[in-house]
Amino acid sequence: MGILEHWLGYNAKRQRLYNKAPTGALKDFLAVPFPQPSTPFAQVPILAVDFETTGLNAVDDKLLSVGYVALQNRQIQLAQSYHQVINTGQKLKTDNVLIHRITDNLQAQGHPLEVVVEQLLKALTGKVMLVHFARIERHFLQQACLELYGLAPIFPIIDTLALAKKRLDMQDVAYDPSELRLANLRKKYQLPNHLAHNALNDAIATAELLLAQISYIPTENLQLKTLLC
Repeated sequence: MGILEHWLGYNAKRQRLYNKAPTGALKDFLAVPFPQPSTPFAQVPILAVDFETTGLNAVDDKLLSVGYVALQNRQIQLAQSYHQVINTGQKLKTDNVLIHRITDNLQAQGHPLEVVVEQLLKALTGKVMLVHFARIERHFLQQACLELYGLAPIFPIIDTLALAKKRLDMQDVAYDPSELRLANLRKKYQLPNHLAHNALNDAIATAELLLAQISYIPTENLQLKTLLC
């Protein structure tokens, strides 16, 4: 199946989900077509997104914080950024707190899941989601929407990990999977260290990494379809 046929099917699924969605944030998100795969990269509206979670299983674990920042015209738009802790209503595990540094007290001051997901869907409307390791963000956001709205939406995604893996695979030599970690890839591209495991910091770090990655791709013909995972 070619990219055009795949995209037509993708938008057809979006339309079917729109017809089933309850009135509200998810329906508003699904009402807007996704950017076309032939859109030049510089014209693609992108939202770099990162989550902190209580674990790695989207069904059993919960979203704990959301961070995002807009990216367009090869510029990171810090004025369009957001970070919010979510009150899961559950006591956090000590080993998990040591990673994300969100305590029970901070969680208690967070917003309800519905409020944060509505804000994220509003920001994502008409945009492509940018992440590092798509499985986490895709599955946790779909699960949250399933809990809130009864539907698991689809999202066009650019994954900086997948882009890095594709480039390494093309070299046809063995490599250590740890090379694909966000911090290690940033080091490879001579990007500065950042405070990891903060959702907004990691979203910004991912946006910076994408800009570094595409600097090695001829950009005059760079289109969205080249980057989608």
